[in-house]
Amino acid sequence: MKSSKSASRYAQALLDLAIEQNKVDVVAADMKYMATVCAENPDLENMLQSPVVKADKKLTVLNAIFDQFDKLTNLFVELIVKNGREAYLSQIASSFDVLLKKHQGIVPVTLTSAQKLDDKVKKEIISKVQASITGTVELTEKIDADLIGGFIVRMGDTQIDASVASQINKLKQRLTS
Repeated sequence: MKSSKSASRYAQALLDLAIEQNKVDVVAADMKYMATVCAENPDLENMLQSPVVKADKKLTVLNAIFDQFDKLTNLFVELIVKNGREAYLSQIASSFDVLLKKHQGIVPVTLTSAQKLDDKVKKEIISKVQASITGTVELTEKIDADLIGGFIVRMGDTQIDASVASQINKLKQRLTS
């Protein structure tokens, strides 16, 4: 919990700097690339979290991997390493993306259904969701055959479960209570 709070604070500071210096798009691309590289390379994550590897060696490795980064991003990474927070770099990169979307008024929505929904149904669901929020919907679709039918909409901490599997489970609980 503490690490995610720290990561979020660092990400917010970087976002504020990027906005101030008009480098939001460049820094966002850098953070997205960093998140991808960290996710795809567990050895890099292990090295960043290792107390055995010295900070200067970690910085050398990071500079070699991310040599195409903007100066602002490079200075930020250097600051993170000097403060001993390099283990949180991937979390900072992920938090940056979340904070950037919030800043831009983008609301990530996940629509999970048992099978691919036709466009008419999908548009109807999106219009209902759009009416209940302020901002732009960024839709991610998922297929989960275990739902049997219906759909689940997730946005932030809110979930709307209109799946057949959920209805069956509720019915089962009422019958066995």
